[in-house]
Amino acid sequence: MLDVLGDHPEAVEADLAHHYPGYGQGGPLAAYWRGEITLRWLRVMVEHLPPDGATARAHNGHTWQSIDYTATDTRDLLALLFTAFVNANRDPAKPSMPWPEPAWRPGDPTPEESEAQAERNRAKARAAYDHITAQVLPETR
Repeated sequence: MLDVLGDHPEAVEADLAHHYPGYGQGGPLAAYWRGEITLRWLRVMVEHLPPDGATARAHNGHTWQSIDYTATDTRDLLALLFTAFVNANRDPAKPSMPWPEPAWRPGDPTPEESEAQAERNRAKARAAYDHITAQVLPETR
């Protein structure tokens, strides 16, 4: 039974109750326990829940859908095209426009996470430098 509900049983239950309201109190899950539907039919309903439901959000960890990714990709492409156009038609005496950064997407680090990682990298590099110089340079006393 738990194989049918997967890793997020509460989200699956919420989706089933929302998308299949005709099964009465408790939705299809309760109908299964009352013996009104088979496990196979419950599995079919779970496997075909819509991609914008609570189950998909719980599984992905975010609310983005394919249209959100498409819109963000379009925005990034337009920014690149605009920058290329401006740079191609600029006054040669003036500096070029910098290339735009891509927009944030789920799974990308936040600016705070990026800065923290950069600080860890700087500390690691400094420790490695200090270790090497301690081995190579004579001790100063």
